[in-house]
Amino acid sequence: MNKGYYFFSTLGSILILFLLIPVAICLALGGAALGDVVQDKEALDAIYLSFHAGFVSGILIAIFGTPLAYVLSRHKNSFSRIVVSSLEIPLALPHSVAGIMVLLAYNSRAPIGSLLSRIGLIIEDNYWGIVFAMMFVSAPIFVTTVRAGFDSVDVELENVARTLGASLLKVFFKVSFPLAFRHFVAGFVLSLARAISEVGAIIIVAYYPKVAATLVIERFLGYGLDAALSLSAALALISLAVFAFLRLILKEAEQ
Repeated sequence: MNKGYYFFSTLGSILILFLLIPVAICLALGGAALGDVVQDKEALDAIYLSFHAGFVSGILIAIFGTPLAYVLSRHKNSFSRIVVSSLEIPLALPHSVAGIMVLLAYNSRAPIGSLLSRIGLIIEDNYWGIVFAMMFVSAPIFVTTVRAGFDSVDVELENVARTLGASLLKVFFKVSFPLAFRHFVAGFVLSLARAISEVGAIIIVAYYPKVAATLVIERFLGYGLDAALSLSAALALISLAVFAFLRLILKEAEQ
């Protein structure tokens, strides 16, 4: 192997170790107390709520974000570039600021929030507040990833299908979406990971009911590192298992 590759590999290995060592230590120290989590109803409820809200957030983002990603991919002009830049704003915001923005816009006393509250979508200390906060911070990741997938699809394939009489929707579902499915799954996985890991915005909008990330912080601040360790390890293990399963689906889609 060229010496240059050894140099690059050495630098890359340092970053890999930097990322994996904290995960390994948390799992090693917290793994011994995983049995306590199984008997901890508050922790189990918080973990279930995190993944339930995360999946609902991911599904809603996919429903509205996939068509948006397709349009942004196929129509590249000044307006679409402004839209793309606007979509990236949540990524640049501190998490607590994102929460303040969601609360200001969609609380039940705000104009839009009052309309949403009439159909049961109340966000203050409510399940939908968790979903809204998760959507706000994770939707840009999904749209960006899926848009890259549609960019990789040869537009000539779509044009050929259209010349054969296929409608735009039929071309989308028969040609474009299947070819970009790998990016769709990747976008879903990444946005789900971002949603479940969110805590700053969720605490601002809906401290209750508590998601797992909120409960970890509460126990750390209230009782110390040891009290938060077992729940942290359990959440990490479940997250790794879920994302490994979704990665397996992604691998199957590639074959």
